[in-house]
Order: sequence, then C-alpha cells, then structure tokens
Amino acid sequence: MGRITTIGFDADDTLWHNERFFRLTQERFAALLADHVPPEHLMARLLAAERRNLGHYGFGIKGFVLSMIETALEVTEGRVPASVISELLAAGREMLAHPIELLPHAAEAIDALAPRYRLVLITKGDLLHQERKLAQSGLGEAFDAVEIVSDKTPEVYARAFLRHGDGAERALMVGNSLKSDVIPPILAGGWGVHVPHGPEWEIERADPPLDHARFRALPDLGQLPDLLGWIDGA
Repeated sequence: MGRITTIGFDADDTLWHNERFFRLTQERFAALLADHVPPEHLMARLLAAERRNLGHYGFGIKGFVLSMIETALEVTEGRVPASVISELLAAGREMLAHPIELLPHAAEAIDALAPRYRLVLITKGDLLHQERKLAQSGLGEAFDAVEIVSDKTPEVYARAFLRHGDGAERALMVGNSLKSDVIPPILAGGWGVHVPHGPEWEIERADPPLDHARFRALPDLGQLPDLLGWIDGA
C-alpha cells in the first residue's frame, strides 16, 4: 500500500466556481445601497455581519443573504426599501440556482485518482445546496464518502479520515483555503495541499505553513496526481 490511502477534497472553488458569484452579488448589493453608504464602508459592514453570524447561520448562501439584509437595515437605520430586500432575496435564489461550472483539471484529477485512493468530499455550507451541487457536477459517483460539516477543525478531519480511511496520517486534503482546507488537516497529522483560486474571502485568509514537511502548494489540480505519485514513492 502507498503512503497515502485517502484524499479529501474541498468543493467550492476547489472543484467548481463559487466565490465569484458572491463577489457579483456583493457588487449588486453595493449598487442597491449606493445612495445610502459608500461601497467600501458597506463591504466592511457586511464582512462584520458575516463574522457575527457564522455561529448562527453557518457557511453558505443563506447566511450570506441574511447578513446582507441585516447590513442593509443597519446602514439605513431601518429605512431600507422593501424593494431592496426583495432584490436581495432574489439574488440569493439566483445564486442557489446557478449552474455548476467545474474548474480546470478537476474532472481529470478525480478520474485519475479515484481508482487508486479513497476519495472523500469534505466541505462546509448548506447541506441541501452542497448535495445539489455535487449531483450536478457529475463527480458524485467518484467519491466514496461525503462530509458536509459546520466547520473544519483538526478534530473534524481526524474523525473524517478515521471514519473513511486509515487515519489522518495516511490522508491528504486538497483545497483553496489555507485556513480551512490546509492547516487543520496538517495539525491532525495529514498532508495539506493548497490550490489557490481567484479572490479569497477575508474570513478564510491565513499564512501558509511553509516550514511544514506535509504542506504543498499547486497551481491547479492537474498536478495533483504527480504529487501523489511523488509522496507515495518518497
């Protein structure tokens, strides 16, 4: 058996596009409230609301929409027009219904690795929405297990890789977020592979653990099979 037996994949902005839809909706949000507050101030207020609300609503589009509505009420001192609230709700529905667009090399990497490793999707967000996205992606059959979690901590990874594999020591996690997808699995004893993609959500920012032996960074998923080959042969 190779050194790695289980590979965990993040979903949003690792396998398919996601953050860019949040950015587009934020631009729409700023335009709707342009008469009330400058865009940069509005985004700071929205980010503060998102931080406050993570413990209440969790990650995902529904919590994002509620945070936008809360921010709109705050910056207008409760005078936000009902039409703006209606447009924000419509924007959230559009985000939920947006077609899945896979990132480059995602399907090829999954196809190459599925015959040799246990693949586990480990992602945050709304349960129904993430299940729907996985089904629409066409990748669902390749995964041996799916874990949709409220947060990504070393303990969460340790349990997931023990439940679906041979423990964190023989597991590797791939994702675009250093804070959620890379550092916690390394702390759990596994490998963490960073594949950055596009603008990063402020809440997910962290410094890369460059001095750790089990940290790697790749420009895209196309290089993941070669990395696994190197690790297993090292």
